[in-house]
Amino acid sequence: MKRESILNYIYRFFDIIVLIFIVFDFGYDFAENFTTAHVTGLIVLSFFLLLFNAVKFFVYNFKKGKNIALVNMVIIAVLFFISIVVSLFHIKQDYHFILQRIKPILEGGLILYFLLRLFVLVRHIYDVYFNPAIVFVGSFVILALAGGFLLMLPSATTNGISFTNALFTATSSVCVTGLAVVDTSTDFTIMGQSIILVLIQLGGIGILTFTSFFAFFFRGSSSFKEGLNTKDFLAHEGLKDVFRVALNVVTFTLGIEIVGALFIYFSITNNQSINNPFFFSIFHSISAFCNAGFSIISSGLFDQSIRFNYFFQWVIMILIVFGGLGYHIIFNYYKYLKTYVLELFNQKRIHRRVAILTLNSKIVIYTTIILLFVGWIFLFISEYNHTLLEHTTIFGKITNAAFSSVTPRTAGFNVIDYTQMTVPSLLFVIFLMWVGASPASTGGGIKTSTFALATLNIYAIARGKSRIEIFGRRFSAESTSRAFAILSISLIIIGMAIMALLILEPTDTPLLTVVFECFSAYSTVGLSLNFTPTLTEASKYVIIAVMFIGRIGMLNLMIGLLRQVNHQFYELPKENILIN
Repeated sequence: MKRESILNYIYRFFDIIVLIFIVFDFGYDFAENFTTAHVTGLIVLSFFLLLFNAVKFFVYNFKKGKNIALVNMVIIAVLFFISIVVSLFHIKQDYHFILQRIKPILEGGLILYFLLRLFVLVRHIYDVYFNPAIVFVGSFVILALAGGFLLMLPSATTNGISFTNALFTATSSVCVTGLAVVDTSTDFTIMGQSIILVLIQLGGIGILTFTSFFAFFFRGSSSFKEGLNTKDFLAHEGLKDVFRVALNVVTFTLGIEIVGALFIYFSITNNQSINNPFFFSIFHSISAFCNAGFSIISSGLFDQSIRFNYFFQWVIMILIVFGGLGYHIIFNYYKYLKTYVLELFNQKRIHRRVAILTLNSKIVIYTTIILLFVGWIFLFISEYNHTLLEHTTIFGKITNAAFSSVTPRTAGFNVIDYTQMTVPSLLFVIFLMWVGASPASTGGGIKTSTFALATLNIYAIARGKSRIEIFGRRFSAESTSRAFAILSISLIIIGMAIMALLILEPTDTPLLTVVFECFSAYSTVGLSLNFTPTLTEASKYVIIAVMFIGRIGMLNLMIGLLRQVNHQFYELPKENILIN
């Protein structure tokens, strides 16, 4: 045990060295012709990591520590093997040239190694402090702060960035909002944009999901506490298959994003204004699926070379809808369709009376379809003689109206100038932003199920019913109470943010502009009436707080802080109060 404790201290020392090397390498190394000493340092550091993990593998008594050490050994050994192969291909070249070729390989390996160690640290936090809500909120706080400091590195920006703007950008990325106080295209380098992309990915499906994914992938199991944390974040009912669900979520997400990137790439092959189509495709695929709304074009998708590319827009829309529905809904419908097809060929194989579609899936999909369809029709009519005029074909107008209906569902991409929209259209967009996406998805808002439950409750009360019943099921009183609590909290937070901005901003700032900004921030949408870049320093921190609260959910935080085990064995006398 004493030897293992010493090894743990050495492990942490190596982690610090790797972190310092990565920060220095990517943050302060501007030279194109990398020095030999620099690459030699990379090789020596990688060799010592390999040697240390080999010692740990043979010394450790715990299976968990052995498995982690084995994985690290395999990663570093593969890096050395690839480096040797690359060196052999360039054996006739000068050794300086060979070292320059293998430098990116070793750098990538160190980043992967450090990420794995970071996930191990998060898993350790589970054991030190156990509160699912606090761990969930803390992971976003750490990501936002770390992302802010990384974006302040000299090589991340073209002309430097203030701490406030870096923190705003990092929070907007982690909370998959898309609001930007600086130009993502011109103010950030490829490295800065890559940092934003990683923050979007981790924030979209959660660092806890990634942590559980690696725990299941490398160990095949995890602790009971980790299961409780992941269960709450993934909105999974039981603990039995929670880590397999995390594995499926990560696999599903990466699969959809890869397919989306391929379609985007083929849709922009003839676009000469895009300098790096490969990075552009990956960036926008991840940004769309995670409902982030970030773009590496200065004017976003409103750019002249993009806004008339209707095939590209439909790819983005599909990615947004998939990300906004979430893994659970899509997998539930996939299971239903699979069962239906099997029954067509063998009716005795599956019992038809077994319910495949859950009530949650039905509510979410029907609400989503209704909102998208109504939004498409309303915006098509309302904007036909305004923002849709520049689209000469009916298909173009239909696509543009559909995109304008899909993107307020927490995505935040724009193919029109929202400052030119009519007031009725803007008010309807605010409503769509407020409702948002589905629960356990990459989107924000109060969620479609919350809105549907509140609407059905109004209808039930109007009919004199004490319960909400639909599709042969009834909702629990707890679900109804939670839905109205979420509605109330959202309006309170947004109302306070509007008041704060009206106080902090100039007196001539239009009210509708402020309201639009606050709804967009709380629902993690990212649409703006060109108001975000003009925010004062104090207003930026207000929007940071609103984005953060909107992403984590104020009710979840309050439950984590205030919830106590209920051991009440009594009831107080009941009395009604006047409501209207």
